[in-house]
Amino acid sequence: MAGDEAGRIHWKQIDEGEVKLDGKPPIASGVYQPDKKSKKKDADLALILLGRRYLMLDAKARLVYSVLPSDLQKQGNDIETGDLAQSSRLVPSSDWSVRDVGPAELIKLTLGDYGRILEVELPHPRDLRYLY
Repeated sequence: MAGDEAGRIHWKQIDEGEVKLDGKPPIASGVYQPDKKSKKKDADLALILLGRRYLMLDAKARLVYSVLPSDLQKQGNDIETGDLAQSSRLVPSSDWSVRDVGPAELIKLTLGDYGRILEVELPHPRDLRYLY
């Protein structure tokens, strides 16, 4: 996979993103979304750091994938990965809701392996068209 640039995803850290587990922020968390320049730009995807665990959420398909640390290449605050959507790494999830909450999209679901509620707030991209 090392030379396969076509399938690479460059994830940018989203500072305004929020993660909560059972209504409380975890000790360590982070939210990443595919870079706009990435071949796989998809606003429905998010890479979540939850404690020491990484998960990839696909809000459109309503699926959660476990991500191994060996899948990640850190680049400063950003992360580079291959395709993380592998059926062998599906994490059971249920009770999905995705809704617009003003300046952000709120994704809420129950993680089947933890039995806990995960909430992820993804800020809407800023509309800069008025500048032109």
